[in-house]
Amino acid sequence: MDIEDLAARIEAGERRALARAITLVESGRADHRAQATALLDRLRGGGRQGLRIGLSGTPGVGKSTFIEAFGMMLTGQGLKVAVLAVDPSSARSGGSILGDKTRMERLSRDRRAFIRPSPAQSQLGGVARRTREAIGLCEAAGFDVILIETVGVGQSETMVADMSDLFLLLLAPAGGDELQGVKRGIMESADIILVNKADGELKGAATRTCADYAGALRLLRKRPQDPEGFPKALTVSALEEAGLAKAWEEMQALVGWRRGAGQFAARRAEQARHWFEAEVREGLLARLRKEPVRGAMSALASRVEEGQLSPARAAEEILDTYLRGYAGKGP
Repeated sequence: MDIEDLAARIEAGERRALARAITLVESGRADHRAQATALLDRLRGGGRQGLRIGLSGTPGVGKSTFIEAFGMMLTGQGLKVAVLAVDPSSARSGGSILGDKTRMERLSRDRRAFIRPSPAQSQLGGVARRTREAIGLCEAAGFDVILIETVGVGQSETMVADMSDLFLLLLAPAGGDELQGVKRGIMESADIILVNKADGELKGAATRTCADYAGALRLLRKRPQDPEGFPKALTVSALEEAGLAKAWEEMQALVGWRRGAGQFAARRAEQARHWFEAEVREGLLARLRKEPVRGAMSALASRVEEGQLSPARAAEEILDTYLRGYAGKGP
C-alpha cells in the first residue's frame, strides 16, 4: 500500500480513501497495524482540527434520529459532518448488524456527510478500540464536526468522553424516578443532557424530565472545564427538529469558553496521554496472548486448577519472568 498516496487522497477529502484508511486502522493484522501507524504519523502534522462530539443514550431514545436531524442541520450550514457509529457485537459470533446507514437514510445521501459504522467487538466503553484513530483520519479529511455514537448508556460508556471535546447524553422523557436508571459516572461526564422526544403528548413530560435533570446536575461537583451554567439540560425533538439550533448554540458557547480559558487544548493533551497509556496496556495484553507467554500461562493455569498454586502466586511468576525483566533496561 502506498501510504503517501493514501494520505494525499485523504487530505483531498476523497471519501473512498477515508473509508479504506479506517478499515486499515481497524485491522488487527501486524502488517496492517504498521501501515496504519505510518499513515497516522504522516497525517498527524496536518494541523486540521474538527469538533469531536461524543453521544450516548439509552436504547430507544432516538440517537440515530437525532444524529440525522442534527447532522442535516449542520450540513445545511455548510459544515462537513462525519458520523462514527459503534454497533454492539455478538458475544458468540463477533458479528454486528452495522445498520446505522439504513437508519440515517437522508444523511447518508448528503454529500457533506460521511457515516461509518464499526463493530464494538469485545471492547468495553461503548466505542471500538480504533475509534480514536478513525477520528484523527476524519479530521485529516477536513470534516468540521465528528459525531461519535456509542453502543449504549452505562458507566463503561464514559470512555467516549476521553476522546471527545463535548459529551452529550441523550435521554427520553420519564418521571423523576428515571434518574435512578442513569449512572452517576456518566452524569458526571456529560457536558449537555438532551431530553429527546419533546413533541406531541410527550412534550410536557419532557419539560418536567429536563427540570429533574437540571436539578440533579446542580448537585454535582463543579468541574474546572465548565463556565457558569454548565453542564446543563435541554429539551429537543429530533422528529420535529425543534431545539436543535439552541443545542448547537450552547455547544458552540461551551467550546468557545473552553478555548479562551485554555481548557480545550489542555483536555486534548490529557486525552493524548490517556490513550498512550491505554495503548501500552493493550500492547502488554497482546504479548501475554502470544508464545512463549501463552504456553507458560497455560501450564501455570493447570497448576492453579489443581490447587498447587494460588492465582495471585501464578500471576506473580508470569510477571516476574516476562515483564519485570525489562525493568532498568533502556529503550
